[in-house]
Amino acid sequence: MNHFGYENYDGLGIAELIKQKEVSKPEVLEAALNKMESVNKDVNAFIYTRKEKVQKEIVDENEGIFAGVPFALKDISQEMKGEPLTLGSKVHKDYVSNEDSEYVKRLRKQGLLFLGYTNVPEFGLMAVTEPKHYGPTRNPWNLDYTPGGSSGGSAAAVASGMVPFAGANDGGGSIRIPAAYCGLFGLKPTRGRTPVGPKNGRYWQGATVEHAITKTVRDSAALLDILNGVEKAGAYTAPPFNGRYLKEIEKGIETPLKIAFSIESPILTEVNKECQAAVIKTVKHLESLGHHVIEKNAPVDGKKLAASYITLYFGEVSASISRLEEVIGKRVKYEDVEPTTWLLSLLGKATTAQEFVLSLQEWDRAAYEMEVFHETYDLYITPTTAFPPAKIGDHDLKSLEKLALEVTGKIGSAKLLKKLGIVDKLVEDSLKRVPFTQLANLTGQPAMSVPLHVTNEGLPVGVQFMAARGKEDLLLKMAAMLEQTSLWTPLNENPYFKID
Repeated sequence: MNHFGYENYDGLGIAELIKQKEVSKPEVLEAALNKMESVNKDVNAFIYTRKEKVQKEIVDENEGIFAGVPFALKDISQEMKGEPLTLGSKVHKDYVSNEDSEYVKRLRKQGLLFLGYTNVPEFGLMAVTEPKHYGPTRNPWNLDYTPGGSSGGSAAAVASGMVPFAGANDGGGSIRIPAAYCGLFGLKPTRGRTPVGPKNGRYWQGATVEHAITKTVRDSAALLDILNGVEKAGAYTAPPFNGRYLKEIEKGIETPLKIAFSIESPILTEVNKECQAAVIKTVKHLESLGHHVIEKNAPVDGKKLAASYITLYFGEVSASISRLEEVIGKRVKYEDVEPTTWLLSLLGKATTAQEFVLSLQEWDRAAYEMEVFHETYDLYITPTTAFPPAKIGDHDLKSLEKLALEVTGKIGSAKLLKKLGIVDKLVEDSLKRVPFTQLANLTGQPAMSVPLHVTNEGLPVGVQFMAARGKEDLLLKMAAMLEQTSLWTPLNENPYFKID
C-alpha cells in the first residue's frame, strides 16, 4: 500500500510533490510499479514494461516540469531507441526502434519516466483494443467491456491508476473514443501542432496527430506546451500559438460563446439515448452560464466524408503492409495478419489513385465549410460516440464474414467482397458506434472528449467539443471550466482505480 496516495494525483501534482521533497522519485516509481503489478494482469493495458531500465533512469538529474513522473507510451509511432514497437501485430513483434521519435525526445527533456508500452489493436485500425497477438484490454470500469481504441491500452492504464497520463494518437478518434469510454479527458490537437517525425512528415495524410490521454485538463495543457512546435520535414504547420496553454486555462472564458450542437449521427445511424442525454445536459448547463446555444448540424455531407475516410484506410493499410515487407525482409501473407487488416490491404490495392485524390479533395471541402461555420459558432458539440462501450468480443467477425474473408484472403481478390456486399456492411458496422470523431481528423481541427456522463449501467460516455483550427486554447478553457462542475465524471468511482 503506497503511503502518499499515488492514484489521487495527476502528473503535475506528482511533480510538485517531488519538487517539494514530500516524496522521492524512487518512491513514486515504486508506487507506479506496484500498481502495475496488482492491476495489469486483469486490465491488460501494458504489453511491455521497462521495469529494470526505468529504475536506472531515475538517477537522472533532469529538472523538467515532469521530472520523475511515470508515463506510458503507445505501441504505435512513439518510438524509443532500442525498444520494441510491435504495432499490436505478431508480424512486427521482432522490430526494435533505431531512434527516438520526436514525440519521445520532447517529453524526455521534461523528465518523464517511460514505464513501457500500452496495448493497441493491430496497426491501430479499430475502435476497440482486442489484438489477437496480445489479447483484449479491458475497461477498468467493468472488465467485460472495451476501453475503446486505438489508444485503449493507454486509457485503461490511466483509468486504473497505473499512470497519471499516457501517450496516445488520433487518426479517427483514437484519443477521444477511449477517453470517452474510460471517463478521461482526451484532446486531439490541430493538425501540425504536435510532432509525428522523424520517420513521418505526415501520418495518414495529416489525419493522425500525437498527444495524450489524461485525468486532468491541466496535464493535457502542460503536455501540449511541451509538444507544440514546428518539426523538421513536417508536412503541416498549425496556426501559431505563442502563449502557454497551461497559463491560458487559468484565464477562463470571459465572454459568452456562440455554440452549435447536434445529437444526430452524421451517417444517419442510431444514436443511443444515453449519449444524447450527455450532450443535452451539457448544453443546458452552458445555457445557464449565459452562452448562446443552438441545435444545428455541421455543414458537411457525413456519408461522403465517411466514404473518403474509409478510402484513406484502404490506401494507408495497403501502403503500411508494403512498407512492413521492407522492414521484416519478407512478403506478408494472409496468415501473418488479422483478417480485417488483410481485407483493408486488398481493398487498398483495388483503390485507384484517382479515388484516393478525390477523397482528399472531400476533406478540403469539409475543412473550408467548417472554418466558415466557426466564423459564426465558437464551438460545435456532439456525443463523442454514438453508443456506450461495447462488450469485449462484440466486434468479432460473424461466421459468414469470416468465411468470406478467408476465401478472399486466399484468392487475393477484393472484388468478391464488394459483390457479396460485405464491404459496405463492414464499413457501416465500423463507424455506426463512432460516427462523430472522424470529422475533426479530416478537417484538421482540434477536438476533445470531456467526461461528463455515466450511464445507468455505470459506464462512462463523453461529450465532444470541436473548435476552429488553432483554437486548442478555447477548448482547454472550456474543459477546465467544466472540470470544476458536478458534471465531470469522478474517476474514483471505478473499482480498479481505488485498488491499493
